[in-house]
Amino acid sequence: MNPSRGIDGPDRDPVDDGERDGDPRMECRICWSIYDPAAGDSVGEVPPGTAFDGLPDAWRCPRCDSDKSYFLPVT
Repeated sequence: MNPSRGIDGPDRDPVDDGERDGDPRMECRICWSIYDPAAGDSVGEVPPGTAFDGLPDAWRCPRCDSDKSYFLPVT
C-alpha cells in the first residue's frame, strides 16, 4: 500500500488542508478594517453569517466609509 494514500484516498493534513470554513474575511485597503462574515457589522446592521458578497450594494466600511470595491480578501 502506498503510504501517502489512506483507505479513502490521499491523506490530508489535519492542521491545514487548504480549505476554510465559511466565507473569507475582507480587509479595507484604506483603513485596514476587517469585515468578518461570522461577526457581521453592527454599525451597518448586518447580521452575523452574512457573506461579503451578500452585503447590500450601499454598504460602506464602518470605519472610513469606503465602498465595497476597496476590500480585499485576508490571506
